[in-house]
Amino acid sequence: MDQHEIDEAVDQLLEETHSMGLKCPEDRARKMVRHLELVIEKNKVMNLTRIVTLRDAVTLHIVDSLVPLLTKDFNPSEGLRFVDIGTGAGFPGIPLAILTGMDGTFIDSVGKKIAAVNEFIQVLGLDNCRAVSTRAEMLAIEEPSVYDYVCARAVAQSNVLIEYATPLLKYGGQLILEKANPTAEELDNANYAAQVCGLVRVSRETFELPRDLGHREVLIYEKDHEARIQLPRRNGLAKSDPLLAHKGHK
Repeated sequence: MDQHEIDEAVDQLLEETHSMGLKCPEDRARKMVRHLELVIEKNKVMNLTRIVTLRDAVTLHIVDSLVPLLTKDFNPSEGLRFVDIGTGAGFPGIPLAILTGMDGTFIDSVGKKIAAVNEFIQVLGLDNCRAVSTRAEMLAIEEPSVYDYVCARAVAQSNVLIEYATPLLKYGGQLILEKANPTAEELDNANYAAQVCGLVRVSRETFELPRDLGHREVLIYEKDHEARIQLPRRNGLAKSDPLLAHKGHK
């Protein structure tokens, strides 16, 4: 990847974030594009992403990761702590950490992906970030109720993510979910899971990615009451026996 391609990608990122109303300093844009370079290079030896053109990756990885910053209820700032569940190649965690200055913990159950993300963190010099090969349920046992935010993008159904996030969050902390086109059933199950787990939905906002590359909805849930069940449940139960509105939960 030559310098001209990199400069074009930085210009594209600055243009697209500006068009959506996001402030993105050039030095941080360059760092986010550098992350993309590292991902595309690593993707030659392991499967990290299906998006291999830099132009599409700028929009579908970086800009997409930053969409939640457009919402009125997500107010990150330097020094706050967040978890990125199912980080994969470091999205949305690394772009969010670079632009906001928050302290990021990026988790994934696939050890090879976490090893790659830790390489990226080191090359990028992100002292405010770490990547850990673990499950959300295990992290919640090790670090309960310490995070200001939990973020997730294209990982699992909303009700499952609500269950994962709740024991990680402080009271008043928020779960930030980015979805493409959640169904009415998914939203019903999410609202039911929120009631059971101790969260309440505070907002639902919709956005369009640049170049007509996709519709996004951002759902924000806030931790505000005691859970009706013991959390976290045993590893895997959130997916194998999810909280569903039509089933109820004793």
